[in-house]
Amino acid sequence: MNILLVEDEPTVARLIQKGLSESGHSCEHADNGKDGLSFATSKQYDVIILDRMLPQMDGIEVLNSYRSQGVITPTLILSAKNKVEDKVKGLRAGAEDYLTKPFAFEELLARIEILASRNAPLSNTNLTLGELDLDLINRKVTREGKVIDLQSKEFKLLEYLMHNPGKIVTRTMLLEKVWEYNFDPQTNVIDVHISRLRNKIDKGFDYPMIETIRGAGYMINNR
Repeated sequence: MNILLVEDEPTVARLIQKGLSESGHSCEHADNGKDGLSFATSKQYDVIILDRMLPQMDGIEVLNSYRSQGVITPTLILSAKNKVEDKVKGLRAGAEDYLTKPFAFEELLARIEILASRNAPLSNTNLTLGELDLDLINRKVTREGKVIDLQSKEFKLLEYLMHNPGKIVTRTMLLEKVWEYNFDPQTNVIDVHISRLRNKIDKGFDYPMIETIRGAGYMINNR
């Protein structure tokens, strides 16, 4: 991903830039709102990470300005302002997500990857992993030629897993991508749907494809 970071705290900016670089992403940095707006409106990015309290222009002002100019780049507001009204103001200004400081870099990375994936076009209409096939147009799933009937959320859950074969998919990623929650509602909805999906995808076949990674999330593999 190519990411724009608008952040005036040097320590925070260095942490984010280092983490993104180590994760294989490129990151341009602006340390004030005026430069951030200039970057956002003159170049294309996959995601913008935008601080609220910035010199020269407030983050909300920056966001309003580039949205009014037709920039639709998914934006995550990163801010020490953690009151509900602050979050609501940021989201209503056009941000897709809002993360408060202090934060864990792993969560920040998961959130921006999800924002970028929502905005990315699908490369084809079929996902295939071994003998498992998912037809995105006809909403049809088969394994070894056997048709598997999935509910809407189960289909979306499997689709997201199959977009990330061999990778750990966290609860946060699933909540945001499949259920479109930007917080953990302390529900077992993921566990219930994973259990149902396993019964349909794995039961009766030679080997399981969906694996639980204890303390981390889930993974789908061919073997």
